[in-house]
Amino acid sequence: MNNLWGDSLSGFWSAWIIVITLGTIAISAWVLFANRKTDKAADAEGNVETTGHAADEIEEYDNPLPRWWFQLYVGTVIFALGYLVLYPGLGNYAGLLGWSQEGQWEDEMARAQEQYAPIFEQYQQVPIPELAQDGEAMRVAERLYLNNCAICHGSNAQGGYGFPNLTDDDWLYGGAPDNIVTTITNGRSGLMPAWQQLGEDNIANLTQYVMSLSGQAQDAQRAEQGATLYASVCAACHMPDGTGNQALGAPNLTDDIWLYRQPGQPLEASILQTLRNGRNGHMPAQAAYIGEDKVHLVAAYVYHLSRRD
Repeated sequence: MNNLWGDSLSGFWSAWIIVITLGTIAISAWVLFANRKTDKAADAEGNVETTGHAADEIEEYDNPLPRWWFQLYVGTVIFALGYLVLYPGLGNYAGLLGWSQEGQWEDEMARAQEQYAPIFEQYQQVPIPELAQDGEAMRVAERLYLNNCAICHGSNAQGGYGFPNLTDDDWLYGGAPDNIVTTITNGRSGLMPAWQQLGEDNIANLTQYVMSLSGQAQDAQRAEQGATLYASVCAACHMPDGTGNQALGAPNLTDDIWLYRQPGQPLEASILQTLRNGRNGHMPAQAAYIGEDKVHLVAAYVYHLSRRD
């Protein structure tokens, strides 16, 4: 209830929930008892009272509810009242047991931390390159990856549109163990500015030059014109030779790996879109969610992914 309404309800809403809940139980019980019937014997001619309903000359007898069904319903009402006394369910009333979903979650997390913390602490003492060779550790790390990273990078870690592939050796911010740990711990925010102000003709020339950097077929004349523009606009981040700058997270433009190319999309269209509109990628920090010890283990898993055969 706290997740929906905050820490507590106002007096009116608390009373409203109490009245509705108890009123529903009371009305249900009243309907049950008000319509309760006892077994009636047949008259002298052997006739039994009916409800007056008939279909295809078949009449509906006005028999009472089976005793077991009646007792079960009464037991359900008693159980519901007992539950509402012991557990939260009536507005701001916390229940005699003081149970809450937050408290149960915290208890479970505390027990898990007590049980598993020594294991993660042991893994944290092992250097990442060595830890990446530990099959048991990687199985544990894989579960952490699937629970925390797969939603963006995919269960196979091969990424997708706007999400880097973690199984190759292409890195925006570096693939050394310390770089990976920093990325997972603090997150990353990449910004590629939009260049609409250059005009469509210049953007087209620049696109052809960028394509030439990775050996793609291009309009040579436009690429030559785009080279000068690249040197003045793009080289500061992507470097004069187009190999990128991991300190800035600027991609390598010479390796034919494209983060924002949709499946089946022509490369030229993807580069044009990037130059016109820019890109804004964000990798959220994970240390606050999974803890530094698990960051070390996940970093070893990512390191392992990019170096396995």
